[in-house]
Amino acid sequence: MSASPPAMRLTGAAILRDGELQAAPVAVEGGLISDTRLPEVDLSGFLILPGIVDLHGDAFERHLRPRPSAPFPAQQALVSTDRDAAANGLSTAWMAQSWSWEGGHRGPDFAETFLQALDTYRPRMQTDLRVQIRCETHTTDTLERLLEAVETHAVGYVIFNNHLDETLALADTAPTRLEMMARAIGQSPDAYTDALHHAKRQAPAVPRYLCTLAAAFDRLGIRYGSHDDRHPETRETYSMIGAKICEFPLTRTVAKLARAVGDPVLMGAPNVVRGGSQNGHVAATELIALGKCDALVSDYHYPSMAAAAFRLADEGVLSLAQAWKLISETPARIMRLADRGTIAEGKRADLAIVNADTRQVEATLVAGRVTHLTGEAARRFLASPGRLAMAAE
Repeated sequence: MSASPPAMRLTGAAILRDGELQAAPVAVEGGLISDTRLPEVDLSGFLILPGIVDLHGDAFERHLRPRPSAPFPAQQALVSTDRDAAANGLSTAWMAQSWSWEGGHRGPDFAETFLQALDTYRPRMQTDLRVQIRCETHTTDTLERLLEAVETHAVGYVIFNNHLDETLALADTAPTRLEMMARAIGQSPDAYTDALHHAKRQAPAVPRYLCTLAAAFDRLGIRYGSHDDRHPETRETYSMIGAKICEFPLTRTVAKLARAVGDPVLMGAPNVVRGGSQNGHVAATELIALGKCDALVSDYHYPSMAAAAFRLADEGVLSLAQAWKLISETPARIMRLADRGTIAEGKRADLAIVNADTRQVEATLVAGRVTHLTGEAARRFLASPGRLAMAAE
């Protein structure tokens, strides 16, 4: 990566600024949005949108383990994830790494290894990749270890999960499926079953564990919330201890309660693109139409972020400016990242440049650096007066 990003003025495109698409130029200098006159790149026929901010993505797991029996080194997986995110307009992305009693690549051992790999990779990073820890509630015997990990690796985001009861039910009703789940994460069925029952025995200590973690997260400035809340009472309890982010509520009632107490609601962009939940839970589009969803996340599919915004606009649920806010401005605000999420003078030059006809992301900028460039946008950039500076990237 070069010492400084290129300086350029992007003209001719429709730019999402101040809540609407405008026919206006935007200048990028020193990694920030500016108003300086600089060498121009003609982007007529393109949309210039704020870089996508993704608060929860599992797609990196496919780069780690493209097949359950074929793991790849974390460093290699991070390179692929970095490029995958950039190619889909993501400028900031949290990778949802489990901290679970299940073990395998969802256990604390792997989480610590992955966090260290990310620290090592960071100097080469193009996309602003971060880690969200998905902490299973029945991991009470890892309290000190978890706190040490989040402090050592500056983890700023933790989500609480509790999938124990549904997994226990499978042990009785679908043992073959339980065996498949174990092998998918690199565990033997016997080790997985032993871990399951060990987690069950921790139940009495869970409330104190969560409260202790919440107090520590508040002290450390960590944002935290919960995932897959099934009942309003569960969300209310999490909210009361400070776990304010409501990720993937399973019912309309849970989402309504979260919004009533001021907790931001996150839903999966693939849910929008596919027209509903793959598991039969509440549809994201329904919550968006009701004003009960604040932000969309990639979940398991990076391309769905931009695609969801365009689908919401096509269906008349929201304008494109409003829909794009779900994947840029609002998630940045939820994570208290005041330097990104919108295109405004002095903010980071995080941009997704989209072909207006094909709706494909053809260029992505992160802090002014070109992290992805293809198609007609590549031809325009390389034909510009600033081409030599950009080629140095």
